[in-house]
This record gives sequence, C-alpha cells and structure tokens, in this order.
Amino acid sequence: MSDSMGASSAGAKIVGKGAATAAGPGPDVMAASTLDGNSVRSSDGHDVGSLKEIMLDVTSGRIAYAVLSSGGFLGIGDKLLAVPWNALTLDTDNHCFRIDATAEQVRNSPGFDKDSWPSMADHVWASTVHQHYGREPYWSSDRTSDVGPSGAIPPGGVDAPEAGGVKL
Repeated sequence: MSDSMGASSAGAKIVGKGAATAAGPGPDVMAASTLDGNSVRSSDGHDVGSLKEIMLDVTSGRIAYAVLSSGGFLGIGDKLLAVPWNALTLDTDNHCFRIDATAEQVRNSPGFDKDSWPSMADHVWASTVHQHYGREPYWSSDRTSDVGPSGAIPPGGVDAPEAGGVKL
C-alpha cells in the first residue's frame, strides 16, 4: 500500500486545521476516549469502519495499533482489524481517520473475532500486520544511541527537553 499520506514509523499523521481551531489540548495530544468510535475512511473515500480500541505497548509507552471494527451492522457480524497506528492519518477537518488503503484492501485485510484476539505482543504476528499495511513496525525505530541505561535521555543531554527555555 502506498504512502501517499506521508506516514512515518513514529505515529499517525495529522491533516486539517487541527490545533489552529481546536479548543483544548488536541489534536497533537488527545484523550484516547475522544477517538473511540471515530470513523475511518479509505483512500477511495468509503467509510470502512470505526475506531474501537487503541492498543498501547505498555513497556515502550507508545501506541501500537488501532483496532478497527469493520463490516457488519450495529456490531453484529463485524470483524476487527489491527491497524498499525502509523498507517492512519487524523483528518481534523472531517473528524475522521483516513487509511492509505482502498475499501477493497481493507475488506481483504486479516482480521479477528471479538472473542478471539491475537497475541499483539508477538512480533511475528505484528510484523505481518505491519507488512500488510506497508508500514515499518513501530518498535523498529527504537532510539538507543543517546539514552542512558534506564532508557531516559541523560539530564542536560543534547536532546534534553526544554520548558520555558530552560533545559530540564
């Protein structure tokens, strides 16, 4: 699947007016619950489902997948799809997510039943999901060159965050 929306391995891209018109913290930082139920549209403009869950990689502190509910009617007969977070684009103007795949490609995506979830921590399974959507696995961009033994950036390091112009 092509990368016409410019996704990276870091996360979902944001398009639209976004922060310029948003009240509150969004869209760069949002409560996961505000995204629940958002529609997902294919690259050919079809509504292909809705966001059901956001799956966190607890050990890395990153979003691993969006679980999309697709097909069916009112939750009956739908299948669930694990979609790499970096395969989605948040469209703030249309209040939806976009996926760089046609409706047909989404219909043919590997899915699972709501009563039988896969082991999403299994890198073999996860690699096939990322490959299906043409994305690099989120864990492959782990940074280790400038982090200390605890996984934190050393205090005062070149990449140390700033608050009010003062390095933390």
